[in-house]
Amino acid sequence: MSYEHAITALADPTRRVIIDRLRGGPMAVGTIANGMDISRPAVSQHLRVLSDAGLLTVTPSGNRRLYAIAPDGVDALRKYLDSLWDDALGAFARAAHEKAKGQ
Repeated sequence: MSYEHAITALADPTRRVIIDRLRGGPMAVGTIANGMDISRPAVSQHLRVLSDAGLLTVTPSGNRRLYAIAPDGVDALRKYLDSLWDDALGAFARAAHEKAKGQ
């Protein structure tokens, strides 16, 4: 999946909460949903969006599914953000250099 899908998926605050809950390791939907202000089916829909965006892996475990952060999906997003940061720093350095030459 591309970083665009990941950014779109993470635009929703509920999905960011889900990602934060999964930082400690794989969980079943019931555990993820525990204490959230939305229904378990709604959590399942958010998990599907995150999975479709390449940010989660889903592993069957008996009669349940375990959701975990997908390293490859997060890495693609990180690489995009790193390149964005590198471009911004490069533009800042060029502008500072031009300003210094003009003084």
